[in-house]
Amino acid sequence: MIGRLTGNVLEKNPPQILLDVQGVGYEVEVPMSTFYNLPALGERVVLLTQFIVREDAHLLYGFGTDDERVAFRQLLKISGVGPKLALSVLSGLSLVDLADAVSRKETGRLTKIPGVGKKTAERLILELQGKFATAPTATGKAGSSSSAISSDITNALQALGYNEKEAGWAAQQLPAEVSVSDGIRQALKLLSKA
Repeated sequence: MIGRLTGNVLEKNPPQILLDVQGVGYEVEVPMSTFYNLPALGERVVLLTQFIVREDAHLLYGFGTDDERVAFRQLLKISGVGPKLALSVLSGLSLVDLADAVSRKETGRLTKIPGVGKKTAERLILELQGKFATAPTATGKAGSSSSAISSDITNALQALGYNEKEAGWAAQQLPAEVSVSDGIRQALKLLSKA
């Protein structure tokens, strides 16, 4: 079982990356949340992994945080959810948004994810109820989730080649309720004008 890899990023072809670990190249599929936080090509990264063996393939999935890997494993336990769909769910919604959608039973948010139909969304909500210890509340965790989003945006900008000061400045200019993907787009526009 491969549980963790430390190596240099050789290629980035979403959702797959090629990681050089002491001369051995590992093809690893990652959710977009992890992909956006990867360092530049040639730089070192640590990924927590899930190794899956099927009849026709040996697949390796990588995650930037333990929470992502735990959520991936939780999704795999659900009937009808395979690795590709689990990866799609984690790419389509942040962990905070996924926990929020599950706790509010919002099937509409889940059906926007490619590959998730109404029945699958209902099954996800049913099976994931109470599984997220970090489910946000309307009053409690808004500040911490917005700082996590700001951090994700800053890391993504640095992965795209901006220095820490530029990335931090751009992230501070964004509205508090912005999503990671919208925030990256808006930050890139700001940086191109600066």
